[in-house]
Amino acid sequence: MIKFGPSGNSESFQLLKDKSTENAAKWCYEMGLDCYEYSFGRGVNLSAEKAVSIGNAFKNVGLDLSVHAPYFINLATPEDEKAVNSFNYILSSAKMMKLMQGKRIVFHPAAQGKVSREEAVLKTLDRMKILRDLIYENSLNDMIFCPETMGKSAQIGTIEEIAAFCKVDECFIPTIDFGHVNAREQGSLKTVNDYKSRLEYLIGELGMNKMKHFHAHFSKIQYSTKGEIRHLTFEDKEYGPEFEPLAIALKELELEPVVICESAGTQAEDALTMKKIYFGI
Repeated sequence: MIKFGPSGNSESFQLLKDKSTENAAKWCYEMGLDCYEYSFGRGVNLSAEKAVSIGNAFKNVGLDLSVHAPYFINLATPEDEKAVNSFNYILSSAKMMKLMQGKRIVFHPAAQGKVSREEAVLKTLDRMKILRDLIYENSLNDMIFCPETMGKSAQIGTIEEIAAFCKVDECFIPTIDFGHVNAREQGSLKTVNDYKSRLEYLIGELGMNKMKHFHAHFSKIQYSTKGEIRHLTFEDKEYGPEFEPLAIALKELELEPVVICESAGTQAEDALTMKKIYFGI
């Protein structure tokens, strides 16, 4: 089944007396959502006890959990020490995810830096292979690691690059952030065929086994000539993308991803809107 949920907590949740992540499980469930993405964006600073508590809360209401690894991962860094740090951020996120009884770890792959794009991509690919080995050495190969398409032109993470990274091992499946793709490609996602062409490319490259339940992020994003500027809400009328043509494309291709909404402050509400659109078609 396709699943819809928020990345973190909406502003409306923050108004509640109990702002704990455990309470977010019940809140999302009562809204009619299916999943939730916990962010380690600024570091993996959760205790094991708290991770278990959060995992139990979501398991008790039947919602799936994923985590987003720290934002400052860069597998293309020229500095080996920083690469080791990036590996550790991903592995630490995975170990916490296991305690939380979830499976999926989303991570930003890399930034181009001062080298050529080809060199940065090759470096990232080499480091993805090292990451694969570390995943197996740490007995984390029962988890799913999800490199994400990125929204700025200086970041590594086009659809084609993410497809190449995900070919490294079975434990890698893509996170397709459609807002990022749209921002990077200057508003390219408008029609059902715009979405289908990209999804069909990924199915061709990775196979239906990896793409049937791929990971997705969705939000409207303001962009410039260099790509992503900031996340918006579904109320915005100037920037896209729109979800309905994606919903049609997913149904036509028989894909059932985990769809995480990253709207700015209305992520739970907009996730519910996506769910209603999808099941209303």
